[in-house]
Amino acid sequence: QVQLVETGGGLAQPGGSLRLSCAVSGRILIVHRVGWFRQAPGKEREMVASLSNNGVENDVPNYGDSVRGRFTISRDNVKSPVYLQMNDLKPEDTAVYYCRWSNSKYFGPGDSWGQGTQVTVSA
Repeated sequence: QVQLVETGGGLAQPGGSLRLSCAVSGRILIVHRVGWFRQAPGKEREMVASLSNNGVENDVPNYGDSVRGRFTISRDNVKSPVYLQMNDLKPEDTAVYYCRWSNSKYFGPGDSWGQGTQVTVSA
């Protein structure tokens, strides 16, 4: 099992920036996928960004359409924190942000989740 702890949420103004961090511990496999998801009130949880490792290609990023070009997912190595740099924030980015880990090629029902961190974008 993998344990995840998110930090870094808070209040930002439109056009501002925040950086979220997801600390990772536990049993990590070579083939895995890690990502950030978010859920706004009354909306379904959506994928924001992810990194995939398949043993050949490592840390291949993928972004949701609404954040591409504004958010960047990164990490130093497979055991280091996973960061989400969020720039040019918009009010519609307001949500609880969750870190998710899958010890397989794709996300699935047995994945690990963090507890979430609130991001509020408001003037």
